Amino acid sequence: MPKKERPTFEEALQKLETIVEQLGDKSITLEKSVELYEEGLKLSKICTETLEKATLKIEQIDHSADSDNSK
Repeated sequence: MPKKERPTFEEALQKLETIVEQLGDKSITLEKSVELYEEGLKLSKICTETLEKATLKIEQIDHSADSDNSK
């Protein structure tokens, strides 16, 4: 079985929003709720990692720009 491709930030966020809506449905089973919760945690981790990488890259760009401007 091929490894699943990691979703983009936007895809992960959209799936996470859908999961939140589904978890608000009181008619879903406990098992489905746990399954959705687990998937939501994975998607949340992907979003957090992506944002942290973007923040680091922006900080590096800013630092580089500051170094260039001080010359």
